[in-house]
Amino acid sequence: MNAKGAKLGFIGLGIMGKPMAGHLVAAGHEVFLHSRSGVPQELLSAGGIGCTSGGEVAQRADVIFTMVPDTPDVERVLFGEDGVAAALSKGKTVVDMSSISPIETKQFAKNVNALGCDYLDAPVSGGEVGAKGATLTIMVGGPQAAFERVRPYFGLMGKNITLVGGNGDGQTCKVANQIIVALTIQAVGEALLFASKAGADPAKVREALMGGFAGSRILEVHGERMIKRNFQPGFRIELHQKDLGLALAGARALGLALPNTAAAQQMFSACVAQGGARWDHSALVRALEVLGHCEIGTAG
Repeated sequence: MNAKGAKLGFIGLGIMGKPMAGHLVAAGHEVFLHSRSGVPQELLSAGGIGCTSGGEVAQRADVIFTMVPDTPDVERVLFGEDGVAAALSKGKTVVDMSSISPIETKQFAKNVNALGCDYLDAPVSGGEVGAKGATLTIMVGGPQAAFERVRPYFGLMGKNITLVGGNGDGQTCKVANQIIVALTIQAVGEALLFASKAGADPAKVREALMGGFAGSRILEVHGERMIKRNFQPGFRIELHQKDLGLALAGARALGLALPNTAAAQQMFSACVAQGGARWDHSALVRALEVLGHCEIGTAG
């Protein structure tokens, strides 16, 4: 399979999938596209090829990428009616870039392997900004040979691309990522709320902290969102809740306590109770603001 002019498929063209697929189209590949909500005209105009089902994508492409919200969605796309699996022929590669259950991922991989095809789980971090800028972090689980074949296409969508281990390990890495992100969002929210309540300018506090040991990408991007009250997703709270649910379920199976992860999940649940399931996950700070009876920027 040549890195140039390859036959690629992409299923799931939402906030993340649309720009990711767009990079593959822009690189000159033949990209077969499908989405339940329809293929965006922007991608068709750029040269993408619309398909009526996931099965048609699998029939026409050699490497099939999926980017959908949750484990049941991946199962439906792969094994449901007119799905990918039924149309696969030997030697093709399925690459799931969704964030889903590591346990279910291992079973999906076995089912696809039984058809004579390779499977990579390759969830991403970086959000809509990373998807648009082709700067995503991509965490991959699966065989080394399949990873090397697909790596040129990963390179069109991301910067930090790592083969973590076997099938399921990419998803395990993504769950770990989501633990860190959620807890850091909570820490940034608490810090900025504290500063604001104490009478300091939270924007100046954030600026000062960016140059020190507390500096982080989340302080930079989501700290600014909190101060400017910009909670349009981004990455929706309901999706981060799904990821923390995977973390907590896995922890129970492993006999492991994740107390701070559980607390962050409760903060997200408090936001959902306020109608915030589709807010950006930086809006976790709103739950903290309700507890503190004040908002960042108006608390002093």
